[in-house]
Amino acid sequence: MFLNLVCPMSTQDTSTPDWVDYDKNHVWHPYTSLLNPDPAYPVIAAKGVTLTLADGRKLIDGMSSWWAAIHGYNHPALNLAIEEQLKKMAHVMFGGLTHEPAVTLAQQLVDITCEPLQYVFFADSGSVGVEVAIKMALQYWGAQGRPQKHKLLTVARGYHGDTFGAMAVCDPVTGMHGLFNHTLARHYFAEAPQCHYKGEQLHTNIDSFQQLIHQHHLSLAAVILEPIVQGAGGMRFYCPEYLRQVSDLCEQYDVLLILDEIATGFGRTGTLFAYEQAQIEPDILVLGKALTGGYLSLAAVLTQEKVTNGIAADNKGVLMHGPTFMANPLACHVASASIRLLLMSPWKRQIKNIEIQLVKELYKCKALSSVAAVRVLGAIGVVELKKPVDMPVIQAHFVQQGVWVRPFGKLVYLMPPYIISTEELTQLTQAVYHVLSTMDHHENNNG
Repeated sequence: MFLNLVCPMSTQDTSTPDWVDYDKNHVWHPYTSLLNPDPAYPVIAAKGVTLTLADGRKLIDGMSSWWAAIHGYNHPALNLAIEEQLKKMAHVMFGGLTHEPAVTLAQQLVDITCEPLQYVFFADSGSVGVEVAIKMALQYWGAQGRPQKHKLLTVARGYHGDTFGAMAVCDPVTGMHGLFNHTLARHYFAEAPQCHYKGEQLHTNIDSFQQLIHQHHLSLAAVILEPIVQGAGGMRFYCPEYLRQVSDLCEQYDVLLILDEIATGFGRTGTLFAYEQAQIEPDILVLGKALTGGYLSLAAVLTQEKVTNGIAADNKGVLMHGPTFMANPLACHVASASIRLLLMSPWKRQIKNIEIQLVKELYKCKALSSVAAVRVLGAIGVVELKKPVDMPVIQAHFVQQGVWVRPFGKLVYLMPPYIISTEELTQLTQAVYHVLSTMDHHENNNG
């Protein structure tokens, strides 16, 4: 797509700082080649929902910096939290020591999640949080004298991170990790949920999942999946009923349930956590991304007493994980401030308003010949195309429209900060329609 489109020339100053050239030659960006790197646009400032480039151009951010900056950028309350903690200590090891920011954050997380989740383990990132959750499940069954329960069951089209344990439960095709299939642990994949989020939920395609958990439950340590929204594996939404049935089957077959809410936690789908929509309670919950409001990398793994006591059943109870920057005080303090900021804000109304506007303004993309589907849930809007995008070219067109939208594969999607204004969101949706309609026009004229 877009292979022969010519981007309009910018009228902005095209001079760039020296460090931008060094970046091109020496800095490796995610999912890129150093031999032929995609362009990386230099950002020199960010405030509210706006990114400022080195050449002076301003972009409305539709990505929340990979879904993390839910309050936007440079927020006074979060800046103050960083400054306050910095005056005390930026970091201290968590082995053998503790500190108030970590304890305060743990208490907040226990208070806002379902009642059985009473214990918190802090990790460096979402991917590492998934690793910790998997370790918890494996150690749980090992301590029960059942080490044969060491496999995982998940669903196709899922995504859980870039580290090796997480990669092993990502979809082998859409999970971006096919190069490593020969070295990854082998787990079980049921069919992806097919029931639509909206409308009558009289039937789900649970049969594939049910067959696998029935057949392999004696070797299954846990089920892991993203509740309601499958994120980087396809931006797919599925009905709460499917998740309820998964939870029931886990209980029936004595298999732990791990929910990965790294992308969906903290309001993105319209409830504080997506699992609430299915009225279930996971054994282990993984949080990340928006946890710190996009300021610093941090993840949290919450678990029930059943799991903590189960790990301790061998009279050792030592969870074998300990990141150097676990529970970093700066990250914990700003995370506490971010949670307070969220709970004090009209976040439910903000999410609902974003959802209504995305439906109204993105659905007109359905008329474009290049578009396969459009779907919206909470503050997530997705336009699925029939063919994969040419990333560097489509990215340049979005930048030319004054917006930051980062598609992948066949997906052009928006996950803006919750504070975005109606006018700013309209600029994003209009840019999506304009760029995709330009693509349609180009392809139609070129046969």
